[in-house]
Amino acid sequence: MLTEYFDSRLRIQELRGNPNGRLLEGFAQELRLAGYAETTARRHIRAAEHLIRWTIQEGIAISALGEQCVEDFDLHLNRCQCPGYGRTFRMALKNGVRLFVSYLRRVGVLTTSIAAQTIQDPVLFASFCQWMRQQRGTYDCTLYNYGVDVRELLKSLGEDPGKYEAQSLRKFVLERSQRCGWASAKRCITAVRMFLRFLIAEGKCRAGLDAAIPVMAHWRLSSLPQYLQADEVEQVIASCDQAKPAGKRDRAILLLLARLGLRAGEIVQLRLSDLNWKEAWIQVSGKGRRQTQLPLTQEIGLAIANYLQDGRPLPNSDRYLVSA
Repeated sequence: MLTEYFDSRLRIQELRGNPNGRLLEGFAQELRLAGYAETTARRHIRAAEHLIRWTIQEGIAISALGEQCVEDFDLHLNRCQCPGYGRTFRMALKNGVRLFVSYLRRVGVLTTSIAAQTIQDPVLFASFCQWMRQQRGTYDCTLYNYGVDVRELLKSLGEDPGKYEAQSLRKFVLERSQRCGWASAKRCITAVRMFLRFLIAEGKCRAGLDAAIPVMAHWRLSSLPQYLQADEVEQVIASCDQAKPAGKRDRAILLLLARLGLRAGEIVQLRLSDLNWKEAWIQVSGKGRRQTQLPLTQEIGLAIANYLQDGRPLPNSDRYLVSA
């Protein structure tokens, strides 16, 4: 199942050659069944690999992972200098470890008990994720990003939405936004607003509280043109060096963007099975996971075919179309 998330044979061999490679393979299978996006799943697998490496260094058996071990690993992340891992967002690592430990418990690997709060999300957040998936078709990678701020909100204001007030909500958002960059501040505002809409829809808090969340004004890129002219688009497409695999890939991506108007996220999620060469159409999963069929023109089809033939090995039909 690791082959679903990694294209490099060396990387796959490295993971499978891990003393607990069997567990990483099973963890990847579980992430796949849970519907995690490719980039999010890779991040969680990397966190699990990091945890396994740390246990080996500390002489801890994977079956003996307990609450104290998880806390010690969290402290290790503060000063981590493990080669090959670099500096990774700590919350991302902690979430991946939490999922991996939960998986180990379910498959019966753990022989020690871990406090429920270390592996379970707050009930309100779990309900919010379920509601977002059902009502809005939200992807897990988006919910993962929302979770960073929603968990802090619940920790700061408590888990009784009936006590939430506009003043305390605005104070939370403003204080959190002052400690981070513009992108993180915008994410926080969106996450809190969506969480409040869920609470309102479920009748758990007063209607209209979502309007109390301030809007983040930002004009950092206002000097840039909002779009390229038609001739400029053609110049960008023509700039791809088709003598190189990366150039073939870039040309196929740019044509999908320019000719069909696909979003970057939609292109990343494309699989070979989404292409119908005989009937000349391509199936795209858009927002809300709505399936749409778009025409596969000769220009785009040739660019994709050239990329698949010379730009990368041709995998099975369940693999993603674009490979890094």
